Amino acid sequence: MPVFSILILIFVLGISFFGAYFYSFDAYTLNADAILVEPSTKHPLGTDRLGRDVLARLMEGGQVSLIIGVGSAFIASVIGLVFGSMAGYFRGTLDKVFVIVVDLFLTFPTFFLLLALVSYVNASAWVLIVIISITAWMTTARLIRSESFKITRQAYIKILNIANVSKTKILFKYYAPILAPIYFVSFTFGVGGAILAESGLSFLGLGIVAPQMSWGTILSGGKDVVEIAWWISFFPGLMIFLLTFSLINISNYLQQLTNKKQIQN
Repeated sequence: MPVFSILILIFVLGISFFGAYFYSFDAYTLNADAILVEPSTKHPLGTDRLGRDVLARLMEGGQVSLIIGVGSAFIASVIGLVFGSMAGYFRGTLDKVFVIVVDLFLTFPTFFLLLALVSYVNASAWVLIVIISITAWMTTARLIRSESFKITRQAYIKILNIANVSKTKILFKYYAPILAPIYFVSFTFGVGGAILAESGLSFLGLGIVAPQMSWGTILSGGKDVVEIAWWISFFPGLMIFLLTFSLINISNYLQQLTNKKQIQN
């Protein structure tokens, strides 16, 4: 068990969603008397160019980043699960169309595809969830399709088809339990990828728009004063690193469990 990574994840989730109940500073309050104050007992992570408390902003921005990450990963994983399992089960024309669509999406580098889509809309948390989901489902779908092919070749699936058992029942009762570990691995890994994608877009000024904030926008806001106020960009970057690091470790652990189960079977 990646205990350390799980503890990091709990810490990040706790400070983002419940930290405001125990910390008195507001993320939006301006203070002309506390501009670019270094980390201290009063401001544990310092203040930014407008005198706003960085810790309070990390808590507020963390909620947006995590919602985008989890929402995008969930939608992308569901799309990949549905399309991949259908392509692997029905095969034929559906599978050929699936391969063409996936190859078409993979033709474009993911981040540049994100930039192209975001440039035509006014970004918000919900818009970013949809856009990141559209560009992130292909890997999961290909993994699910490959595993579905293996399941389809099993003798008991062929018997069920001969017996005219409902295809919906076959997919949910026999495919879903086997594909579930792959789904959860893809979902866990997708959360970190979505947060990194959102942070990159926000850093370039194409992500979350003020007054909303995310870790990416906070990091971006400190790049112009990084030489005199390192803490503004350092701490949101640290949060992104810790979350991504813990999620990758958890994903690797889930992948190992899946591989062991497949070997035993």
